Parts: sequence; structure tokens; C-alpha cells
Amino acid sequence: MAIDKKILQTRSRTAIVFVAVMLLGLLWNKWSFFLLFSVIHFGCWWEYLKLVEKIQKQPFHFLVKSGLMFLSFSMLLFSATELNLSIIGFLIADLFLPVFICGATLIVLGNFNTHRNDLKANAFTAFGLIYISLSLAFMIDLFDLKAIEISNIFFPFLIIITIWLNDSLAYFVGSLIGKTPLSKVSPKKTWEGTVGGIVCTMIILGAVGYFNSVMEITHLLFIVGIVTIAGTFGDLFESKLKRMAAVKDSGSFMPGHGGFLDRFDSLLFAIPAVWVYIYCCMK
Repeated sequence: MAIDKKILQTRSRTAIVFVAVMLLGLLWNKWSFFLLFSVIHFGCWWEYLKLVEKIQKQPFHFLVKSGLMFLSFSMLLFSATELNLSIIGFLIADLFLPVFICGATLIVLGNFNTHRNDLKANAFTAFGLIYISLSLAFMIDLFDLKAIEISNIFFPFLIIITIWLNDSLAYFVGSLIGKTPLSKVSPKKTWEGTVGGIVCTMIILGAVGYFNSVMEITHLLFIVGIVTIAGTFGDLFESKLKRMAAVKDSGSFMPGHGGFLDRFDSLLFAIPAVWVYIYCCMK
């Protein structure tokens, strides 16, 4: 598979802006971190609901959509308790219950104003609470992991850098030597590119970790391996959703990269896997 130079140029220009915004949100302060993942949360939810509507061939009432996003956002507010973010003296975590009640009320009102969605559609939306909201809530929790003596931004930054590096290396390796399709769900991905991306990412970040001694090299390699493998499954899962919905991209907010879910599909699977590893093996 040859490298498409036009696609590469478009992706590169968009990626520069994307990386700048992501780094600003990640590194500025805890407010920018929370706001960054709040925007990602709402963007992913909006696209996820659009995909579910296409898959189920039935629309959600606007009140139901709004209610679901309010209710799911309450999970992020709850996870921000330790960040001590305040507005005019009030902690934003204290908004958890009012936002949750508001979301539940909107869902009820929306269901009364339209036909009820079937069980499968409701199951899809309920899964979104785990797939999107719980995952990003874990990311916020990792930002303030006081039980481990390490920079609060380290684990979120490591997860994102690992995904970026793995995606880029898998793309280049697959473009150069990829021949064997990884899955029918995502025919452009190859085994050569996937394995090459994982191995190269582990070598590069392992070498950086070895010479910088930020954390124990064994834990670092395990986390990098978890992120690359879980991220690949996250990518395939989102590809399956798009195939079921018969769409090419989940959205179009990033030229050459698609929508929020297209950009953060790997992240949504990698975060919970890393969170479990840290709490089970490192604390």
C-alpha cells in the first residue's frame, strides 16, 4: 500500500493544530485539562448518538440526547472531586447531583414527547456511559493520582503520546510493507502495520524511559504495551460501529482525521485498561 501524499499533507496540517490544542489542554493547568476532556466527552457523545440513530434507524428526541449528555457529564464532575476546581467559591464536583437530576429529567420528558426507543437502542445508549463517560472519568482520576509519587500529568500524557506514536508508526509501516489485512472491519489496517507499530512504539518509549528513569522500566513497558493493544481494539470497535451505521467517518471536525470518535477511539479503550493496571499492580 503506497503512501498517499495528498492525504498525508492534509493529515499533517490538521495534526499540527490538533497537537497544539491537546498539549495546551494537557499541560497548562488542571482547569484546561478538565475542560479539554469535557469537550472531548460531549463531542464523542454527540457522534456516538448519531451512529446509534443510524444503526437503529430511529431518531432520539432532542431532550433525550441532551439528557443523556447531562447525565453522562455528571460522571466527569464526580471524578473531578480531587481536582478541587471551583467557581465563585463552589466546587464544580458539587454540581454532580444537580446535573445528574437534570439529565434524568430531560430523558424522561423526551420519552414522554416521542415514541419510546426499543430495548436495543436503550442498551446502545447505556453502553455509551461505559464506553465514553467512564473512560474519560478514569482519565481525570489519573490526573490526580496521589498514591503514586509521580507528576500528575505523567500517566495521561504517556497514554496519549503512546497512542499518537503507535498510530503514526503503524500507518507508515503498514503503508510501506503492509499486505495482510488485520480485520474485515477495517480492511486498510494490516497485521504488518499493527505489529510494527506496537513493537517500534515499545522500543522508542522503552529507550526514553530507560535513559530518563521517570518510573520503573517494567511498569512503563507494560503500560505502553497495554495502550497499544487496547488502543487497536478500540480502533476496530469504532470501525465496527461505523460499518454498522454505513458511514465512513463518525464526524468531520478534523479534515483528514474524521470526527471525535475517529480521533479518540483508541483512547477510550486504552484509558480503562491502564487505570486497572495502575490500581492493581502499582498502588
